[in-house]
Amino acid sequence: MNTLDNLCEFALEAIKDHEGIYTKERIIEALEHIIRPNMNASEVRDSLMQVSLELTTELEPKWQFVAARLYIERLHDQVRKNRGLDKDKNLYSELYDFIADLTEKKLYGKYILENYSKEDICILEKELKPERDYLFTYSGISLLSSRYLINNFNRDIVELPQQMFMGIAMHLAIPEKKEMRVQWAKRFYDVLSSLKATMATPTISNARKPFYQLSSCFIDTVEDSLQGIYKTLDNFAKVSKFGGGMGIYLGKIRALGSPIRGFKGASGGVIPWVKLYNDTAIAVDQLGVRNGSVAIWIDAWHKDMPEFLQLKTNNGDDRKKAHDIFPGLCYPDLFWKLAEKDIDANWYMMCPHEIKIAKGYSLEDFYGQEWEKKYYECVEDDKIPKRVMSVKDIVRLIIKSAAETGTPFAFYRDTANKMNPNKHTGMIYSSNLCTEIMQNMSPLKIDKSEIIEENGDKVIVERTKPGDFVVCNLSSVVLGNIDVLNDEELGYVVETQIRAMDNVIDLNYYSVPYAEVTNKKYRGIGLGTSGYHHMLANNKIHWTADEHLDFADKIYERINYHAIKASMSISKEKGRYSEFTGSDWENGDYFISRGYNSSEWIELKENIKEYGMRNGYLMAVAPNGSTATIAGTSEGVDPVMSRFYLEEKKGSIIPKTAPDLCEDNYWYYNSAYNIDQEWCVKINGIRQRHIDQGQSFNLYITTDYTMRQIMNLYIAACKFGVKSIYYVRSKSLTVGDCENCSA
Repeated sequence: MNTLDNLCEFALEAIKDHEGIYTKERIIEALEHIIRPNMNASEVRDSLMQVSLELTTELEPKWQFVAARLYIERLHDQVRKNRGLDKDKNLYSELYDFIADLTEKKLYGKYILENYSKEDICILEKELKPERDYLFTYSGISLLSSRYLINNFNRDIVELPQQMFMGIAMHLAIPEKKEMRVQWAKRFYDVLSSLKATMATPTISNARKPFYQLSSCFIDTVEDSLQGIYKTLDNFAKVSKFGGGMGIYLGKIRALGSPIRGFKGASGGVIPWVKLYNDTAIAVDQLGVRNGSVAIWIDAWHKDMPEFLQLKTNNGDDRKKAHDIFPGLCYPDLFWKLAEKDIDANWYMMCPHEIKIAKGYSLEDFYGQEWEKKYYECVEDDKIPKRVMSVKDIVRLIIKSAAETGTPFAFYRDTANKMNPNKHTGMIYSSNLCTEIMQNMSPLKIDKSEIIEENGDKVIVERTKPGDFVVCNLSSVVLGNIDVLNDEELGYVVETQIRAMDNVIDLNYYSVPYAEVTNKKYRGIGLGTSGYHHMLANNKIHWTADEHLDFADKIYERINYHAIKASMSISKEKGRYSEFTGSDWENGDYFISRGYNSSEWIELKENIKEYGMRNGYLMAVAPNGSTATIAGTSEGVDPVMSRFYLEEKKGSIIPKTAPDLCEDNYWYYNSAYNIDQEWCVKINGIRQRHIDQGQSFNLYITTDYTMRQIMNLYIAACKFGVKSIYYVRSKSLTVGDCENCSA
């Protein structure tokens, strides 16, 4: 048998049953005009891989697995060459020597060998499953190798997928007791390598390395002072330097024309500071790979809101633009109630600083009925200057910006705060870069700077009181790659991920000390899900079928149950988070507000009252862009955009299909643009009951949507208890995925 025959037979092993259309004859026929005499085996393999991709269509989707199998073999050969190994060498043998070699070359952190003996590593080597390299689609393995596998200093790949998964697992298990460390490393490896769950992009990228910033995203609240503004700018620069994205709440900053130290008309408002953050995102890029990422949030009643909505639009004065930030608005329920019932009503925008002077309180520090009462108090106070527009005109501005730029993101502050399990110690002003993290926030306080003498030298010490600087520690259960109706399997994966994320808190490198204080105060994590549409197709459920409603409710209640139970178990073992006393977890309001009243839930509630919770926040659904690709599943909780499409990246065109696309599930994959978006909003609200934080949830609109129809989606989101809306995606608008929160 010649080289081509051998390669074809090998490649077709990627498809268990490759009778019919997936035959050797098909692929050889397609190669007819490509193959040349005297091509070596490597060139034949590359040609075969390219042809397999060209054969991939929505009717013949499995050719992408043929291409993936060939890609894996090429990757194995590259790593063998880059590490100087014999061609017959088993690449997955001698794990200890591999780790020792990469540690010596400063590609692995020395902490791995400091926490695992040679005997431990030999035990873990036996757990490696090389056959799991072949679980990837072509898109998944090509993304993994180009972005996540470790390269040497010459940019040559020296690590293989199973070594990567084991390295991550070993790192994440370090906080465990010595006698249990290997067992947890085995379990982390099993779940990650089987693609039943994914860690966030920073964790996959940096776990096992000498430098390990493992968290995805951060949120800061800006105090209305020059020091506060620039301290947050400094924090953002440090976070961006180490690859983190950030959400920044500017709702406390005084508006244009407000007084400064009593001088009227002195303030330049929010926009100049937004531009400063925009320029910092460009200047301090993320490890030279891409610009920094930042979402800026203000309240819908802030006096500078109309100008804020035009930051990214293409018309108007470019000196007032900030094209590289992502604007977000924080809405009180009152705004959307007026939009529904009295759209011509006046909406009053005011300066938070002038409210504080006149009333002695900060309006942004309240929510719900209390906020509404104080809002009307301010409206009726003649001492507070107002900017008045009709609700209709503001909605027009919002939708115009959304249709043109995909933003502003939407944060429903009343719902988020009412369902906040830690409302006893603070409030949530806004969300993060991807609109799924919702935890207590507060600005830091700069007390004073003082000069002290230290070893004969003058030293200036700045004393600050940390606020709540939020950190996002994320991972996702890949719903499409597990049997969600098997409660034992679902519980196993969820419990594994809760422990892994809790360990991230203790392992993490914190570029900003305020982040460490808050992270260890609440021990907030964000367990999310990817592969939602994939799961529906697996279970033969149409997106718009009535059974979808009950199915979503049931699955997310079980995920939440297992997550809470896991956090309680870790609390029993390692201790509760410091703010547990007085929380909704302790007093039981968390369970009452969600209608959890079965005997199983009541028993768990009582156990939590006794043993506490390890984590103050548990669930948040990230957008899962790149990690969903790696896992071969659909992104986040959104419908697929198409059953089949061609993706162009760096000059190459890669075919992509809906996950596991075949004749049996073909009609269960409806395009997001063909689905009634109000149905999506309703499903989001059903899931939201079981998620203590938020969901990265997109709206998909076409040119057929009227302004009123889009407005009705925002109103429906408010009514159904949705906490946030991420992008408004239209067919004519391309918006990028957030890689920081990919989980």
